[in-house]
Formats: sequence, structure tokens, C-alpha cells
Amino acid sequence: MNNLQNILQNEELYNDLSSFLNEYSTSDLKKALQLYRDTHQSYICKSKRNILQINIYDIIYLEIQKHNITVYTTHGTYHKYGSLTKELKTLSAYGFIKCTQSCIVSVKQIYSIENNTITLINGNKIHMSRKFASNVIITFSQNKSFKS
Repeated sequence: MNNLQNILQNEELYNDLSSFLNEYSTSDLKKALQLYRDTHQSYICKSKRNILQINIYDIIYLEIQKHNITVYTTHGTYHKYGSLTKELKTLSAYGFIKCTQSCIVSVKQIYSIENNTITLINGNKIHMSRKFASNVIITFSQNKSFKS
């Protein structure tokens, strides 16, 4: 028996799902499922001394100087060695975008954009270069309409 058959046979779960779909839509259900997946994905932060598993949803932005990457999260700051291109390749599927040559940010963590300054939901501000501005603004706009 597959999972869908289990849902259909579990009356309480079936009623919850039906109620959700009646109040919202299938596209909202897809959004909720994607948000659930995103909040349960892990990011490995490996340095010479330790290996940490960080929830991707907790990452605010990453910044690189030479090959030293600083990972800013809602719980603290972590360090690792690597390339920003590799990190972006891993994190872009979770809503991360390049805002300068040396920084990628979680679009979900952006509160507002004014001129070349990104204000994050925690109140911190980071610079956005002109080269990446249009892509950041478009992605941010799409993300905000997605949340609505």
C-alpha cells in the first residue's frame, strides 16, 4: 500500500487535507510542502577543526574573502574554506542569490532593498553591487509575491 492510499484510509488526515484544499488551493499545498522541505534541508559547514550541520533555512548569507567563507546564520557565525561558486551551486535551489562578487544571500531573509543596500529581516544591511542588482530585485519581487 502506498502513502497516498494510507492518507485516503486515515480519516483524520484525509479530513485535514480536504479542509486545507477547500480553504486554499493545490498550489498553496505545493508551496507548503516546498517550505517544509526547505526548512528540513541541511548544509554542511566543514572547517579544519570541526564539521557542523546547519539548517539551510537558518542561513542568512555567506561572504568570502580569499577562500575563507563566513556563514552568517540566525544562530551564529561559522567559518569554512572553499569557493563561493560551489556554495552558490549548492544553495541556489533554496533561494540563495549572488548580491556581490563576494556575497550570496538568502532571498527569504531579505526584508527590503533600497538603492544598493539590502536590509535583512534581522535588521542587518549588506551591499548589493550594480552588476547583480537587477537579478536580486527580480528574484526578491517574485519571492515576495510567492509568499502572498
